[in-house]
Amino acid sequence: MEHLSLPVALKSVEAHVFRVPLAKPVSTSFGTMRDRPAVLVRLEDTDGHVGWGEIWCNWPACGAEHRARLLVSDIAPRVLAKPLPAPADLWAELSAATEILALQTGETGPYAQVIAGFDMAYWDLTARRLGVPLAEALSPGADRGVRAYASGIHILDAEAVIAQSRSVGYRDFKVKVGFDFDRDLALIRNLSENLRIGEMLHADANQGFTPQEAGAFLLAVADLGLGWMEEPVRVDAGPTVWAELARLTAIPLAGGENLIGLAAFDAAIAAGHLSVIQPDAAKWGGPSGCLAVARAALRAGRRYCPHFLGAGIGLVASAHILAAAGGDGLLEIDVNPNPLRDAITPAWPDLAEGRVALPDAPGIGVEPDLGRLEPFRTALLRAGDAT
Repeated sequence: MEHLSLPVALKSVEAHVFRVPLAKPVSTSFGTMRDRPAVLVRLEDTDGHVGWGEIWCNWPACGAEHRARLLVSDIAPRVLAKPLPAPADLWAELSAATEILALQTGETGPYAQVIAGFDMAYWDLTARRLGVPLAEALSPGADRGVRAYASGIHILDAEAVIAQSRSVGYRDFKVKVGFDFDRDLALIRNLSENLRIGEMLHADANQGFTPQEAGAFLLAVADLGLGWMEEPVRVDAGPTVWAELARLTAIPLAGGENLIGLAAFDAAIAAGHLSVIQPDAAKWGGPSGCLAVARAALRAGRRYCPHFLGAGIGLVASAHILAAAGGDGLLEIDVNPNPLRDAITPAWPDLAEGRVALPDAPGIGVEPDLGRLEPFRTALLRAGDAT
């Protein structure tokens, strides 16, 4: 769309930080989340258009407030009160402009996350200016719905959570493993045997296995027909380890949430060990970077399934990116209790037979319900003129 190149000037950049205490912590093989944090980005241009985005901040426990300050103190001065290019061009400019600074400070991840959340908000604002849904702004003619799967399911809770998720419309489920090898294996086998026709089970070790354990687990579940095995080993285990795991199994290997940069994704796609590519739009890339990766993955015959574990804004944006990319990918929806995910207006998602329809309104199509979120606020930081 040629209108995407029209100059835009921002008058304000805001970071809204929230934390929700958890009655039941969310556990992974590498750590436990004892509260739910979120950093939401609000942009407003000089014409009064608003855009919302989300910055990944699940770990470390102190990360949310730090990323909010990084957005307002470092990124905001680079974008306020001057003509800005189209979103993908600005994302590339900000990424390049902060490369040395990220290396100097050892903050490669936080800078990538903050730029990703800003890019999401800028795309939302741009699509609203155009009066079209984000998926349409990213790819004219994009589908208006995507298939989704229930995620964040601890293996110990999986039987009950899968039953509940099934009752509200999910047909695909991903369980977390990597805690106790023999116990996890017995439980996932039982879950697989109790699936219904048309349902699929996936597994995620969150980098929790050694290469030897990962190989043994993959061989032990070879007959279960898993949709994919996600991050069975550390993301930096090296190409030899990943190649050996891919050789051992016909189960598709998945990963990408912990990769940073187009070069890293290009290398992962070219290597061929990952069949399912999973960038997280709030953690790296935003819509600009993730759509580029998705298209590269699809061209190479891979599957694009966006990773997401956060609040409602980033979740809906991920659905738009998936719809714009096309293919047969699945949208990840964490089904653990999360008021930050649910506090959006209008309410979303509404599942039917494993699929969700995208919101019809311009941009992402939802906004945070700040009234519901206010009791959980820990910070509001602002740069520029927000009047």
